Amino acid sequence: MGSKEILSQAIELKPEERFIIVEGLLKSLDEPDKKLDKIWVEEAEERLIAYRTGKLEGIPMEEIFKSK
Repeated sequence: MGSKEILSQAIELKPEERFIIVEGLLKSLDEPDKKLDKIWVEEAEERLIAYRTGKLEGIPMEEIFKSK
């Protein structure tokens, strides 16, 4: 069943049933993505190693946030 059919059927539900569906969908969007978290941890570790070994230069915070 496609999303259009699901939506069509959901619209026919009672308001309180629709609320439960909407609440569940919104909650599912807030759940952390463990795969994505793992990718970011690996990226951060690689950048830290590169910085510590001199392969990556840091940028002073003042330079990043200076107004143009």
